[in-house]
Amino acid sequence: MHNQAIIASLESKIDHLETELTNLNTLLIENGFPDGINTLKRALLEIAEEDKARLA
Repeated sequence: MHNQAIIASLESKIDHLETELTNLNTLLIENGFPDGINTLKRALLEIAEEDKARLA
C-alpha cells in the first residue's frame, strides 16, 4: 500500500509540473517567443555566448 501512495503522489506532482510547463509555454508564445520555451532557451544561450565572448 505504501508504494501505491508514493506512486499517486508522484503522478500528482508530474501532472502539476506538466500544467505549469504548458502554462509557461503558452505565456511565452503570447508574449513574443514564437516557439515558447524553446525560443527562450535559444535566446538565453545566445546571450550567454555573447557574454562569454565579451569577457574572454
